[in-house]
Parts: sequence; structure tokens; C-alpha cells
Amino acid sequence: MVFSTPVFLFLFLPLTLALYALAPRSWKNPILLLLSLLFYAWGEGFFVGVMLASIGTNYLFGLGVERFRGGGGAKLVLGLGVAANLTLLGVYKYANFIIDSINPLLGAVQLSPVNLDPVHLPIGISFFTFQAMSYLIDVYRREAPARHNPLHVALYIAMFPQLIAGPIVRYSQVAKELVDRRVGLDDFAYGVRRFIIGLGKKALIANPMGATADQIFALSSGDLTSGIAWLGIICYTLQIYFDFSGYSDMAIGLGRMFGFTFPENFNYPYISRSIREFWRRWHISLSSWFRDYLYIPLGGNKKGATRTHMNLLVVFFLCGLWHGASWNFVIWGLLHGAFLVLERGPFGRMLDALPSLMRHLYVVLVVMVAWVFFRIESFPDAVAFLSAMAGMAQGDGQTQHVMLFLDNEVIVTLIAGIIGACPWLPTLGRLRERLSGATDGMLEGVSVVALVAVFLVSAMSIAAGTYNPFIYFRF
Repeated sequence: MVFSTPVFLFLFLPLTLALYALAPRSWKNPILLLLSLLFYAWGEGFFVGVMLASIGTNYLFGLGVERFRGGGGAKLVLGLGVAANLTLLGVYKYANFIIDSINPLLGAVQLSPVNLDPVHLPIGISFFTFQAMSYLIDVYRREAPARHNPLHVALYIAMFPQLIAGPIVRYSQVAKELVDRRVGLDDFAYGVRRFIIGLGKKALIANPMGATADQIFALSSGDLTSGIAWLGIICYTLQIYFDFSGYSDMAIGLGRMFGFTFPENFNYPYISRSIREFWRRWHISLSSWFRDYLYIPLGGNKKGATRTHMNLLVVFFLCGLWHGASWNFVIWGLLHGAFLVLERGPFGRMLDALPSLMRHLYVVLVVMVAWVFFRIESFPDAVAFLSAMAGMAQGDGQTQHVMLFLDNEVIVTLIAGIIGACPWLPTLGRLRERLSGATDGMLEGVSVVALVAVFLVSAMSIAAGTYNPFIYFRF
């Protein structure tokens, strides 16, 4: 089920909120868990069993880590638990990728290829698997206690707002709220406001940008011109940001409506002046997960420059692979890792000496080049698209040209997307806080009217259109 669909907006969400509000305190967690399982089963059916198996297994491993805490047994149980989670992820997400990568090598030495039917990828398995590992690691590190009530573990892993596309919520961040939480009027109002903002990002910017990007990326390399290629990657750059940050906003808002405070996941990443800063602003819950659970345990930057560079490349190799079972995702990750390494040396010092605008342009260029590999599945097609961007396009500009894709809606959405990718709203919010008295009430009224308008226009757009994908569902 997708947040930006009529069935969620006008059936599932109102029903869930009503049942949750009317339920006694002792029934709130069971009702939220039951509806979360229904939410997942709506799109995945039988594969809700895979998630339930993950929940049961991690519940038992969590008890084992607590039982043997203080001795070598806890580390052994933790290792087995992490291995079980990675095995689950490997079977469903990487089995076909591994076989497809091995078969050419087998053919080169005249061995028969391995045949494997396509393995279904359960929606959100990367997200709930990482959350399950967070539970075990946080219990092992004594950052939060193991839960003896399996319902608490199940709700942490299966909670529908962040279940299928994040943000990746660590167990220690919500451990207390799983047991005891309150939802005040201000919390609920904040949640509604945050949800509507995310819905507007998705429906009014990401969807139109995605539709244009899909048309352009569907063209053959022989039809591409440089202008079309640049328009396509700009549209995709805006689509993926507003799509994913919009989903995160909706998830954070929904969590607050039920009394949970989820971590922020985006902080205007396209205004960054280095790739290092970009990863402090983009998909924050994932980058911080890799930092705290992998990069730092590998030694971080404490064991010399060579080891630091290797750690960065390993982390971003795995970050790329986490996003998808494809070598193009690996290339995307390694590109970011390589620039993080470069920024730690003379190149970084040279970058620091440049004017701020040049540093912004550098980041946007690197990010857009990397997005080409993220968006296009075939390596030769990605290289052809990059060649077109570099001025070596094969298209003659007669059959296909930029103006075929630039209608009034696309132009307005491009402008709105570029403006929205900059931190104007927080600036206006701080300005509003400085105002008081009669103007404060007026601004509050304007804010409410604007939110209602965004919701209505978004709902009409969703009802009228059929293009409504979420990019990160496939991860």
C-alpha cells in the first residue's frame, strides 16, 4: 500500500486513527501491530510471513544476547543473529544477482551455468532487516534493554509508517516509546502538518518530474541530445529527492500521530558544498547507520589515512549494494566513496579554497553524474547517457528535442522543485517565530489554509493521475 493513494488516504489511515484513538491503552500496541501487518500484507500477501519469521528470530536472538551479556556468548549470539538477518536479505535480494554474476565466469571455464528462477523481492526487506539488526546491536551495546514481550519487538520492526521505505529507526531511538507514549494535541497537529507537506512533495513535484524523467530515460541513445539528457537528469534529481524526502516526511508525521518521534532523514542535501556534507544531509538514517554500525567498528578514521580510505570505500560499496542488486548501484556507491576519499586530501583543500557557489555546483554535478548509474540499469546505457550529457550526443535534435518535454506544468514544477530544494521554509519559520501579537494569529491562519490547499490539490492530482510510484519501494 502506498501513502499517496486514495485507499490509504481515505480508508486505511482514517480507520487506523479512529481505532487507535478509541482503543484502551493496553490495546493500542496490538491494534497498531495488527493494522501494520494488514498494511504490509495488502501489497505482499504471503511474504508477510517472511517478516514475521524475521521478527520471531530476532526476538529470540535478542533474549539470547541479554542472557549471555557480559561474556563471550553474547558476542556469539549477536554474530549469529546478524548472520541470520544478512542471510535472509541475501536470499531474497541478491540470489539472482550472484548467480547472474557467476554464470559468465563459469562459461569462461566451460562449466554449465547455474539456473535459478527469479526470486521475489519482498517490499522493504532492506529497511526492516537493518532495523532488526539495530535491535540486536543496541541490546548488545546496552543502549536499550531486550524486550521480553514479543509484541514490542514485532511493533518496532513492523510499524507501518516506516516499514517499507524508512527512515531507518534504531531500536534505541524508540525503545521507551514502544512501552509508554502520549499523543498530545500539539504532537498530532505537527504530525498532520508534516504528513501533508510530504504528500505535497510527492504528488505535486516528484510525480510530474518523474513522469518527464521516465519519458527521457526511455529514449534510445540515438535520440538523445545533450539538452534532453540534462533535462532528464535534472528532473530525476528533483524526483528522487522529493519522492524520498516526501515519503520520509509522511512517515515522520504518521509516527508522531501515534506517539513516536522518528529521526529526520533529509536536510536539504542539494545545498551541500562537499560530498561529505551531502551525506550528512541525504538519507541521514542510512548514512548514520553505516557510520555507527560499520564504519566506526571497522576503525573509522582512527587507524591512518590508508585504512580510513579503505573503510570509506567498503562502506559505500555496501551502501550501493544495499540499494539494489546491480553493478550500477555499486558504481554509484563507489563514486560517492571515491569523492569522499578525494576530499580528505589535497583535492579537499583545493575545494575549500573555492567560492561557495563553485562548491555547490561541484556537489550537484557529482551527484547528478552518480544518479545516472542509479537510474539506469545497464552500464552501456548509462555511459551513453553520460556521453550525451558531455556533448557527445547521437541525436540530431529533429525527431526529439527539449521543447517536446517542456510544457507549462514541467516548467512550473522545475522552478518549484529548485526553490523547494533550498531551505526557504525553515527561514520563513524562523521569521514567523520573531513575529508576535496580531500577525502571529494571521500567519497561523494562512498556514492552515495553505496546508488544506496543498492536501486538496494533492488529493485531486492523485485521483486524476495514474503515475504514482515510490522509488525506494524496490529497496
